[in-house]
Amino acid sequence: MSKQEDLARDTVDLSGESQGKLPMTTDYGIKIADPDHWLRVADAKRTGPSLLEDPIPREKIMRFDHERIPERVVHARGAGAFGTFTLHKAIPELTAAGVLTDTSRETPVFVRFSTVQGSKGSADTVRDVRGFAVKMYTAEGNWDIVGNNMPVFFIQDAIKFPDVIHAVKPEPHNEIPQGQSAHNNFWDFQYLHPETTHMQQWVMSDRAIPRSYRMMQGFGVNTFCLVNAQGQRHYVKFHFTPELGVHSLVWDEALKIAGQDPDFHRKDLMDAIDAGQYPRWRFGIQVIPEEKMDDFEFDIEDATKIWPEELVPIQYIGQLELNRNIDEYFTQTEQVAFCTSHIVPGIDFSNDPLLQGRNFSYFDTQLSRLGPNWEELPINRPVCPYMNLVNRDGAMKHRITKGKVNYWPNRYSTNPPTAPDQGGFATYPEKQQGVKTRGLSDKFKEHFNQAQLFYNSLSPIEKQHVAKAFSFELDHCDEEIVYKRLSQRLAVVDLELAKTVAKNVGGDTPTEAGKPNEGKTSKGLSQLEYLSDDAQIATRRIAILIADGFDYDSYMKMKEALQKQNAFVFTIGTQRQGVTAESGETVVPDHHFPGMRSTLFDAVFVPGGKHIAALAKNGIAKYWITESFAHLKPIAGLNEAVDFIRKQINLDAVKHASSGEVVESYGVVTGHGSPAELLQPSSKIGKDSKGFLDRFVWQISRHRNWQRELDGLADEIAA
Repeated sequence: MSKQEDLARDTVDLSGESQGKLPMTTDYGIKIADPDHWLRVADAKRTGPSLLEDPIPREKIMRFDHERIPERVVHARGAGAFGTFTLHKAIPELTAAGVLTDTSRETPVFVRFSTVQGSKGSADTVRDVRGFAVKMYTAEGNWDIVGNNMPVFFIQDAIKFPDVIHAVKPEPHNEIPQGQSAHNNFWDFQYLHPETTHMQQWVMSDRAIPRSYRMMQGFGVNTFCLVNAQGQRHYVKFHFTPELGVHSLVWDEALKIAGQDPDFHRKDLMDAIDAGQYPRWRFGIQVIPEEKMDDFEFDIEDATKIWPEELVPIQYIGQLELNRNIDEYFTQTEQVAFCTSHIVPGIDFSNDPLLQGRNFSYFDTQLSRLGPNWEELPINRPVCPYMNLVNRDGAMKHRITKGKVNYWPNRYSTNPPTAPDQGGFATYPEKQQGVKTRGLSDKFKEHFNQAQLFYNSLSPIEKQHVAKAFSFELDHCDEEIVYKRLSQRLAVVDLELAKTVAKNVGGDTPTEAGKPNEGKTSKGLSQLEYLSDDAQIATRRIAILIADGFDYDSYMKMKEALQKQNAFVFTIGTQRQGVTAESGETVVPDHHFPGMRSTLFDAVFVPGGKHIAALAKNGIAKYWITESFAHLKPIAGLNEAVDFIRKQINLDAVKHASSGEVVESYGVVTGHGSPAELLQPSSKIGKDSKGFLDRFVWQISRHRNWQRELDGLADEIAA
């Protein structure tokens, strides 16, 4: 049975012809004649008291009063979708898990993305870790990979989890700030726990402000184990790498989107799936044989450490695809519940001290949110047969279990266990030796090597963004001890980083490195490494700006050319009643200028025509160009639009086309000539393409023009 078929048993489709015509009833089945008025004493002249005997409004109000369940303590704001997991390469030498050994399967999945700090009502684009939780409905039971978009975490021991979350959440005396880490408590905690130093670098990097859920990686974070049929064990980390590349917003843009469209990431995911542009991730594993677990300078069960790819390469063996949107948010995205302890035979736990605590915490939190029968909820129940005659009763129990016995063993041998060689779960028989102690082994005590490794591996623009992020965060800390200590701590990562941040936030400028930096780097830590060599612009949001008198030919040719490459093209005009082209055609824009801003798009094109005179008098239209430039986005204009763009940017370093030529300068593509010629795509678009359309498409595929910021041009434009 597929998960969709399983859910259909509990689904009512009110948009359908048959079920949509079902009469309104109470929850106990009585048809309702009047849903709009409470039963009361009244006549034509006076309205008297409402009568408490009326069950219909009492039921309606009662149900309304109890619609909410306890909010998740963390990861409260989320978005979800259904999809499939397919295995391309079987690994029976590593595991007995059917989902990782049977390439003929197509395993249904549900994935929930989320922010961590904020409440359900917070914004999507805040600086934060993103949850990346995958529930696989396998033939052997549910397997949950409860991950994040960053491969490490703040703490090593789960006993500190309440502390780190309390520190990042709004401060207790005033419930401020919401959805932000830029406050005293968070950075006080960070300084007092040196083990967070590596994770700080990730959270202050561009990874914390993703462009889209579809354009971020997923990591299992913790170390798990794979156990094969022969009983051999390997340690494993799980990876999801997006086919669209790994891309982020710029900080000013993220701040503005939080106010202009706080649901930006949610809508982005749903829009792509609705359009048939299904997001996909390659599924990979890093594997270490049990006998080699001590061969590294770090402990492989330390959740504050990565396994560098030079030492432990990633093997890509499968694909995750999301291809169906939810039918109802509450019953699916809100009620879905993940547990790190949900594993299937062939997968086992390691002694990762963070994982050990997560195994308790995730299971426990579902009890307070959903009650003891949460695994019977349609979104959580397995698609394979499941039965346990001992686990019964409790609030909101749905399944009816017939029979005389509710214990094991019993005289009927009802509901027997399954032997491991027949598919029953068996824990790996690991030998243990040691003494009872409150502490961790020696390798857990080193906290700075991988923080340096991450920072060293970033590109120059990414390092610049890390410095700006630390500066923003600590600038919002108003207690001197907090920003001074933390800016000093950064010297163990990089002295120049520490100096820059200290200068910006008012700290004491460090004079020497807190730790020697040998310049080591590692593969896969810079987002720019995931940029495709192809001119891929599918699902990129591109705006075309028009006013009365625009050139219809260049408008239509650009729109059609971009749509052929599966870009999402939007027309932004002076009004939505219709905008008239110079040649008389009327186009109804998707939005008008005051209703939509450049922050919500990846690129902008301005066609030529007499409409430029109107655009030049429209402050918002002009701001579209300057803000897009400051946010490093590709900008393109033809003929009359060239001078309009030049005047808005107004920087000598940015070159623009003269008569009869095409110029690309800092991601600004301008051209003069016939739209039929300039907007003709070539068969192969690359960095050396010469055509107007080709150059614009290539710039869009690069995501942003980072050189603008590196050369200081973005800082010269008011965003």
